[in-house]
Amino acid sequence: MPHKPDDIAKDVDQVSGPRGEIYIEYKQVGQTMKVTAIDATTGTEAVIMGPASTAQSQLQKIAVQKLKMLLKKADEEGRAEGADDAVRPAAKGWTA
Repeated sequence: MPHKPDDIAKDVDQVSGPRGEIYIEYKQVGQTMKVTAIDATTGTEAVIMGPASTAQSQLQKIAVQKLKMLLKKADEEGRAEGADDAVRPAAKGWTA
């Protein structure tokens, strides 16, 4: 059955991160919960999977920590390359 817009909104949370907004998406796959944390500024994504019986707040915390780690790593790599703007969008998808 297709999702209604109201149903989609319930599957996505929004939290504040060090650089701005972070979107959190939950999707249950069998007995597993897939949680995606997306940095609104860079589009960087961190995905974790855990038992569906685990509290969403705990899974969200882990996903946000992973996202922060990825952003920190990208920031450090950018500095090592001598980039002016160390935080760059993820090199995925299409750019128009």
